[in-house]
Amino acid sequence: MSHKKRLLLIEDEEDIASLIKLQAELSGYKLHVEVDGLNGFRAVEREKPDLVILDIMLPGQNGFDICRKMKNNSELKNIPVIILSAKGEELDVILGLELGADDYVAKPFSPKILFSRIKAVLRRRKEPEKMPKVMSFGDFQLDVDRYLLKKSDKTISITLSEFGILKRLLANRGKVLTRNQLLTDIHNDDAFIVDRNIDVHIASLRKKLGPHFDAIETVRGVGYRFRDESLTTSNTEPS
Repeated sequence: MSHKKRLLLIEDEEDIASLIKLQAELSGYKLHVEVDGLNGFRAVEREKPDLVILDIMLPGQNGFDICRKMKNNSELKNIPVIILSAKGEELDVILGLELGADDYVAKPFSPKILFSRIKAVLRRRKEPEKMPKVMSFGDFQLDVDRYLLKKSDKTISITLSEFGILKRLLANRGKVLTRNQLLTDIHNDDAFIVDRNIDVHIASLRKKLGPHFDAIETVRGVGYRFRDESLTTSNTEPS
């Protein structure tokens, strides 16, 4: 029998912590709770959990500081982080993602959606990091080496910028990427010179992929996500 995955929740609101603890038990996870930032980070160092659920507003030390310290620590940087954020804190969400958080869930939230996100993040971490040569989705295939997008046997003409954005979204299926992350990731990965208006490229991509293609989701105020079909999604706008 496999060991239960160990989660660390750093959250000072007792009712939220109780809700998450109950869902963790129902979902088969072991959950440890800390209620302030200083003890929370010490628990990350001590426990080295499989995943950290991190509130932003915390006594002692805020969630950004904890995330930043984790990502700057060679022993802790690969531990995935999900941020809990109050609605309306879009800039906070963006900062958290750009500090290295894997995903976020907005308060108030459904515990089931939170744990579907946890499951998806843990699954992504298990998958090999090597980029596949051909990335498939629906009837489409993106040939990474040849810079080609095909639907069945028909080649669809896309720009290098559109190719880079689509590749990055596919490589992070289910994960929210901010506009700045997409720009930085593409620049670092492929040395493409990309217009800063990511939204224009996304709109063009959606048009080329077809009128019924809705897997590239707009996450309000934050960025984009390529839908993971195994997840229930929230806080998204229709394509």
